Amino acid sequence: MTGTVGDTVSVVDVATVRGLAERVGRIAAALIALAIVLLSVVPPGLRPVAASQNVEHAAIFLLLGAAFGLATPRHPRLKVITIVAFTAAVELIQTLAPGRHARWSDFTVDSLGALAGLALAALALRLVDHLGAVHAARR
Repeated sequence: MTGTVGDTVSVVDVATVRGLAERVGRIAAALIALAIVLLSVVPPGLRPVAASQNVEHAAIFLLLGAAFGLATPRHPRLKVITIVAFTAAVELIQTLAPGRHARWSDFTVDSLGALAGLALAALALRLVDHLGAVHAARR
């Protein structure tokens, strides 16, 4: 539902913002996870290169962590376990792909990027809650 602050600014309530974040997060997390898996198993020559390997890994897993964090706002321990397990699975599946290999360094960068994304999503959701509380107190 919406309300007004003063005469000009429309404010959407926290539940609406959180619901939208969950829906967008679910779609984004699924698409990013699919992209990660596909890019992890194609031959190295077919994979696009935009930056150094560590930067690419950190960036895509940061996005995944943020999307997953928005999609699943509850159960923080389960989110951490799930995201780290996914990064491990991505590295292990590469052992089945010709020309690809699993590396501890990739697993580390991937996990740290994903965990940073989870942290950013948690901060964003806390900010939404805080702004909603501030707005509610002003009514």
